[in-house]
This record gives sequence, C-alpha cells and structure tokens, in this order.
Amino acid sequence: MSPSRPALLPAAAATAAVTVLITLTGCAGARPQAPRPLEVQAAAAPASARAVAPPPPAAAGLAVPAGLAVPAGLGPATLHRIPAGSRQLLVVTGETAGSWRSTAVLWLRDPAGRWHPGPTWLAHNAREGWTEHHREGDLRSPEGVYTLSDAGGRLPDPRPHGGLPYHRSASFATSGTGFLGEPLAGSFDYVVAIDYNRVRGTSPLDGARPEGGALGGGIWLHVDHGGPTHACVGLSKSDMASLIRQLDPAAHPVVAMGTRAFLAR
Repeated sequence: MSPSRPALLPAAAATAAVTVLITLTGCAGARPQAPRPLEVQAAAAPASARAVAPPPPAAAGLAVPAGLAVPAGLGPATLHRIPAGSRQLLVVTGETAGSWRSTAVLWLRDPAGRWHPGPTWLAHNAREGWTEHHREGDLRSPEGVYTLSDAGGRLPDPRPHGGLPYHRSASFATSGTGFLGEPLAGSFDYVVAIDYNRVRGTSPLDGARPEGGALGGGIWLHVDHGGPTHACVGLSKSDMASLIRQLDPAAHPVVAMGTRAFLAR
C-alpha cells in the first residue's frame, strides 16, 4: 500500500510451508466474496475505504500538540492523520522494517483530549515485516493509519450489545500450518477488519477491493497462531476478545501501525 493505503494478505502468495483451506485470502484464509467490477467498487466505496488520511506529510512544519498527553512513540506526522473525533487508537509497533514481532496498545482519549494507554499486548505481523507500499503477495504488513469499522469471526460476538458490527460465519475457517509449522486452526475465531482497500460496513469476508487487486486487501486483526502472518496482525485469543469488547463505533476507533521509526515521524 502507499504510505497510507490499505493492504492485503495474500494467501495466494503463501509458500509451500503454508497451507490454507481457502483460496483467495487476506491474512489467513477467509473466503471472500467474489470481487465486484472495479467501476461498481468505485461507485459504492466511500472515500474512507482508503486509509484515514493521505500519505504522512513531512514532519517539518508539524508539531506535537502542546500541553496534551499523546500516545507514546507517535510523531507529529502520525498524530496529524488521526481524526479529531477518534477516541480509541490501537497502536501496533514493530521494532524494525524486517521484524514480524510487534506490540499493541489500545489508547483511549478523554474529553480533554488527553490519551491514556491500556495494557501492552504481544503481537505478530507479516513474515517480511513492514512496508509503506504494500502490494498483494509481498508478505509485508502495510504501515499507516486506518479506521476499524467491522468485526466478525467463527465464534459468537464477545460483546453482543453496543460494539462494532459483528459478522459471524462458519466461513471464518482455515486449516493447515503457518510459516513456522504452527497450526492455523482457530485463527479466525475473532477478527477485526483493518480498513485497507475494503468497503466499510461490510463483512470482513467481503472481497471487494475499491483501489484494485494489486494493492491487496483482507488485512485483519485476528487470533494469533504463534508465528508471522501474510500481512495481518495477530493477537492472542483472549486479547482479541478483549479488543472487540472494548471497540466502540461511537468512539471512531482507528489503528496506527508500522515500525517504531515510521510511527515516530
């Protein structure tokens, strides 16, 4: 994806070591619907189907807001891209461009505009690390700031009232093994779609790619299977359930994800 565009985790690009039940896939093997013609996608997809904001501006000329507590590790360019109305921010940080281990923290903004951190969760991202220019099959997670609009999974909604729209389906299933030989079963018990090259307000299984297939899609937060992903971010099952319980559409949640250096711009 471009510095701020959405990304896909291609199952098609999986190596022989990775087997997935489903053919076309994002981070693991969910079965998306057939993509709609591009002209239909363009007409139906809201502008916010792209990243929250255009590529990060140069940090020169931007400044961290004075007198306000801001999420640790975020520089002015990243803060500039977080919508003013967002009160929930998941920050996923990787140490280096090639790292597939990362950490995640859910920050909450109070009425005075100050951000407060929740617990730190261990996470895994794509096998080849991170990129500002994600492409289908590159085995890298897209860096950027994206909205979080829809959840789903094979299991019941852990927050049946008041959370993100939750799309439960038996199609959230995968099998086989990951890059380290770890079993993939259960990876899609809980998922939250990252709004990278997708139509908001639809199931995470929707295969529409408003900006075209070359940029990938199907990038999710999902249950960690103990190893690197194709492009998604994996959190433990209990952490995913906790995240879904906390995400509130009225708080306009977003995720800022990438390397420490990228987020610090």
